[in-house]
Amino acid sequence: MTEMWERFSYYGMRAIFTLYMIKALLFDKAHASDIYGTYTGLVYFTPLIGGYIADRYWGNRRSILAGGVLMAIGQFMLFFSGSLHETNVAAASWLLYGGLGMLIAGNGLFKPNISSMVGQLYAPGDKRVDSAFTIFYMGINTGSLIAPLVCGTLGDTGNPADFKWGFMAAGFGMLLSLVVFTLFKNQYLVTPEGKPIGMAPKRHHDSGEKVVHAPLTSIEKQRLAVILIVSAFVIFFWSAFEQAGASLTFFAEEQTNRNLMGYVIPASFFQSLNPISVVIFAPIFAWIWTKLGSKGMEPSSPAKMALGLFFLALGYLVIAFGVDGLAPGVKVSMLWLVSLYVLHTFGELSLSPIGLSLVVKLSPARFTGLMMGIWFLSSSAANKFAGTLSELYPDPAKPVPHFLGYAVTNLHDFFMLFVMMAGASSLVLFALSSVLKKMMHGR
Repeated sequence: MTEMWERFSYYGMRAIFTLYMIKALLFDKAHASDIYGTYTGLVYFTPLIGGYIADRYWGNRRSILAGGVLMAIGQFMLFFSGSLHETNVAAASWLLYGGLGMLIAGNGLFKPNISSMVGQLYAPGDKRVDSAFTIFYMGINTGSLIAPLVCGTLGDTGNPADFKWGFMAAGFGMLLSLVVFTLFKNQYLVTPEGKPIGMAPKRHHDSGEKVVHAPLTSIEKQRLAVILIVSAFVIFFWSAFEQAGASLTFFAEEQTNRNLMGYVIPASFFQSLNPISVVIFAPIFAWIWTKLGSKGMEPSSPAKMALGLFFLALGYLVIAFGVDGLAPGVKVSMLWLVSLYVLHTFGELSLSPIGLSLVVKLSPARFTGLMMGIWFLSSSAANKFAGTLSELYPDPAKPVPHFLGYAVTNLHDFFMLFVMMAGASSLVLFALSSVLKKMMHGR
């Protein structure tokens, strides 16, 4: 529930973020994409620092509370930015950047620690961890599902003055997350033996004890290497997946027929398609992994993640087919976008919760928070890369963009770029999966 409402806050803001920049602050798409990529990149960079702080000083619980407070402040700064953009653009811009800074810092403390606590609920080697993270993923996506609908309804009305109400709703979502965590942390965040998890580490120097950290064993080093190798592939997944908040929002706004029986669906609503699909399909994926595991046929975590990249590539292949030969200004059926989001959800369920589980399973206990931070560091690079790729979104009024010699002349070329990137990554990771499985040593 804590993570569900935090995700409501994050995805509610994300649903209207780029639209606010281009419609209210009048930024061009390239500039808005750059800010989006920088923000989301830093959001996933700071967990590296937050994980270290939790492991060394504060523990998971205190870090989560501090991060939640900072994020709530950040959301309300965006509300004030939206309140001032008509009368004082300079102040609105500064409040935007200040609010983003608060969100970035707060997320660094919150994100790695809420995820690592899920793994701490189980004993090392427990086979239920993958399924537990999939169920956890389903729960938090309930918040992601509601968020674009609520914040989009309040903020994406066609009147730029209303964006502030979407940001306010996101702020209240973060406050609710803090309330839930404060009320229930002592009741539910315990081991099967009843011991609390996520407490601040014991400060041995206060009692005069000398802290001795045993060196990493050969097996531990190999397991950590698996995390680092897989993290590199995650960059290609999230840089394509995170187009949802940038180029795919532009596509929904400008080139998708959003008329449904006389009602024009706000472009921000399409960002609910992914969490809706997660809530529907996460139990099915959890059941599949558990069923295959009981028969000794469950794919390894790297193989599952290779499958996730394949589904991602397939989603972009579908929409590339849908826009092939499409003239500028012509709108296509929303079913193409719906199909893409459903396939991307299959990819996400095969990769993201599995990756979180992998980090917890393979990390030595003393490094779990730090390694979770490194996992999110790959997402940081991916999100910044996503902003760079979104800048390639074709605009007939501008010169043809190029990426590594590849000319993006139209939407078909743009989407095929992601097909090639994700497809190649999938093949390479699948080829490496058997070697990586051996390096995991039974985990």
